[in-house]
Amino acid sequence: MTVVLVIVAAVAVLALLVGVHLYVWRRLVRDTTRSGLVRRIGAGVVVALGLSMAGALALPKAFGPRGTEWIAWPGFIWMALLLYVVLALGVLEVPRVLALRALRRRGAIEPVSAELPVAVPVGADGPDPDLAEPAAEPSAAASGTPLGPDRRLVLSRSVALLAAGTSLGTVGYGMTQALGAPRTVRVRIPVTRLDPRLAGFRIAVVGDIHLGPLLGRAHTTRVVETINRTNPDLVAIVGDLADGTAGQLGGDAAPLRRLTSRYGSFFVTGNHDYMSGAADWVAELAELNVHTLANDRLEIARGGAAFDLAGVNDITGKSHHDGPNFAKALGNRDPSRPVVLLAHQPVQVDDAAKYDVDVQLSGHTHGGQMFPVQLLVKLDQPAVAGLHRVDDTMLYITRGAGFWGPPVRVGAPPEVTMVELHPK
Repeated sequence: MTVVLVIVAAVAVLALLVGVHLYVWRRLVRDTTRSGLVRRIGAGVVVALGLSMAGALALPKAFGPRGTEWIAWPGFIWMALLLYVVLALGVLEVPRVLALRALRRRGAIEPVSAELPVAVPVGADGPDPDLAEPAAEPSAAASGTPLGPDRRLVLSRSVALLAAGTSLGTVGYGMTQALGAPRTVRVRIPVTRLDPRLAGFRIAVVGDIHLGPLLGRAHTTRVVETINRTNPDLVAIVGDLADGTAGQLGGDAAPLRRLTSRYGSFFVTGNHDYMSGAADWVAELAELNVHTLANDRLEIARGGAAFDLAGVNDITGKSHHDGPNFAKALGNRDPSRPVVLLAHQPVQVDDAAKYDVDVQLSGHTHGGQMFPVQLLVKLDQPAVAGLHRVDDTMLYITRGAGFWGPPVRVGAPPEVTMVELHPK
């Protein structure tokens, strides 16, 4: 049954992608060109871009992220452009239809159906061409004008140029955001049970680094330098480190060894980590002095006061027999001591609240990454980004430092968060 559902879902996605590309071809190519070589070239470009997107999704998984950059860059950039082209065309669809109707009402784009007949007198010897009366010139309003098809073409090209220009500008801006250094966000979180001696404890939170075909060692170095500049007490990496195995991308993660903090660096698994060989990544991170909290907790003490730092595996781990175990991570602890939980997905806060967790630090959402994807994230997660309260648990969601798929961030810049804990 599961195999059947996967096949049905794959066919549905394929049909959707084909339909979207046909729509884009119609609006950007067929409606803006006359039949001929230019139209055939345009159709070929749309097909090639669609195939590049399929290749960007499939080839890195099949052959590894290194060596497939040549297809990943154009394919994923086209994925972002396709989103914004379709959105722009959708917004312009109603004005386009109204404009076409207005032109038809004025008779500006109705084709001339036939030539008007010419009256020819008939004499005794048959029709006399010399006596033929010239036909009256048809009016533009009544029968259309030679400019009719051109006006339709001008309208279609204007819509296409506006949609394409808007999309290119949006994606270009989004690439500068996604490929730039992450910004530093500072958040103050009140914790009811926090001992005043721990006031101001600083946790650098980063998630969704997403090493892969488009992000490598330079990206990790940039993230590490951003974290180290904040001078944290502790570093929390809340999942989705890589889109590739430790054997393929371990060298790109190596700069994590240079993370500096007073109490060390800690990691919890994300859904992409399980798709990339989570066990191998846990071993690789241990070599880089990053400790994985796999349904586990430890005590963080300073000045005679302490809090518990806990971590649970991602929900995706269930299909790998390594899912979250809140009882193991949070059971039998000192109830007078606050607990900070690392959990990749914000939705895990529902279980965290049942275990009286004070603070949950999460990622996963990328803040939506590309507007208006934020609206879809809300269907799956309790919040998209920032600080929220769920029952008595404070939930903070970082937008993450990397990206998945398109190297584009719109309305969700990459970030590293400096969380400061303070007594409530």
